[in-house]
Amino acid sequence: MNQNNLLKLLESVKEEKISLEDAAKQISSLPFDDLGYAMIDHHRHLRVGYPEVIYCESKTSEQLIGIFENMASRGSNILATRADVEKYEAVRAVFPKARYNSLGRVITLNQLEEPLTDSYIAVVAAGTSDLPVVEEACETAMAFGNRVEKVVDVGVAGIHRLFARLEIIRGAKVVIVVAGMEGALASVVAGLVDKPVIAVPTSVGYGASFGGISALLTMLNSCASGVTVVNIDNGFGAAYAASQINR
Repeated sequence: MNQNNLLKLLESVKEEKISLEDAAKQISSLPFDDLGYAMIDHHRHLRVGYPEVIYCESKTSEQLIGIFENMASRGSNILATRADVEKYEAVRAVFPKARYNSLGRVITLNQLEEPLTDSYIAVVAAGTSDLPVVEEACETAMAFGNRVEKVVDVGVAGIHRLFARLEIIRGAKVVIVVAGMEGALASVVAGLVDKPVIAVPTSVGYGASFGGISALLTMLNSCASGVTVVNIDNGFGAAYAASQINR
């Protein structure tokens, strides 16, 4: 039972549409459903503020549909990350309203309309090659009810492009910086803003970038204060943390 459904249940009790005993029976059910291959955590929203998110890699289409059906039956909004086109098509066959961001590989199914935050998260990217991670971050942040502003292709190779967008970046409540290669952009941005910066190293780069390890180490060793670093290509993790700050 998600938070909205719980509020509706309490309202029904207040309006005497349902007895207190029947409401207690609904709430007393286990906070998860065991599907055999997955245990769906329906009370996560009540505990931590956000519903469970589906990680699609290594799951079969059949398993994914089963999880979607279970979560959808509770009235939840659903966010699924790292989904390929085949898995999306399987989901869409059952849930025609499901939406797919092919670049970010994210499926969303919105069943509840939630108001967006007044403040926003800025997602800043060094290069166009970083956009898959940017899109994952943006979709995650928006799924959690945040306004998002994207500032892309403003890496340090042409740093004047960054300065041209500083007003937008400085207006954010929290900034996500996505960069590959040497990962220097996070330090530069953190030295220009008075907001928390969440750095996301990407696996973009030539041989000595070691699949994003060079950018990761640069960000971890940043001399700019206020930089927090998530794992390589982890746009979801950055957006989750940013959403907690923004909300």
